[in-house]
Amino acid sequence: MISFPRQVLPELLDALPHDDPAALRSREELHFINRLMGNHHWICRTLQEQALKSDRILELGAGDGSLAHHAWNKNIAQSAQWSALDLAPAPINWPRDALWYQRDLFTLPILPDAEIIVANLFLHHFENDQLRELGSRLPESCRLFIACEPARRRLHTLQGHLLSALVDLSEVTHHDMLVSIRAGFIREELPQALGLSDWQTLVSVTTMGAYHFTAWR
Repeated sequence: MISFPRQVLPELLDALPHDDPAALRSREELHFINRLMGNHHWICRTLQEQALKSDRILELGAGDGSLAHHAWNKNIAQSAQWSALDLAPAPINWPRDALWYQRDLFTLPILPDAEIIVANLFLHHFENDQLRELGSRLPESCRLFIACEPARRRLHTLQGHLLSALVDLSEVTHHDMLVSIRAGFIREELPQALGLSDWQTLVSVTTMGAYHFTAWR
């Protein structure tokens, strides 16, 4: 597959107020894109296969909490096991027994304790030196890291253009989707950027452009 150099550029959604109509529409479209790519399904299936009932789960870049709610609705995890970290405030439907850290993760010397860390369409926002810093801040308690990111291939850029035309995606979503693909990963780039040389890792790419990453120790 043909790829191109990785480039991290600003995304329009990140600059919009949380309640801006364009932001609200884009988040709804992201739900559709997540379903199309199968991101939540894959993360939850991996949790189902590898998580223990006692494991604490920390989600990075939790956004509107949709991944967590998907996991709870499927009985993959309980809300009391789940904590989230995001710059945005907790969504109004976030349960009381699930922790929410409204913080910049780079202001924390070590991430909150958790046996499992998950991220969905979040890590591609960072340059490689930031990813290395993130990797150095994983807590000692963490034994499993699961992430789903965009795969950086020209095929998926073409798929993005086609999808946008077929379903009339908003300007914000169309722009951010292509920017996300350009900032995505191929082969072993993500574990290398995170500096996880002492972890076992597995990466794969789907036909719908999802880069699946699992690391364990």
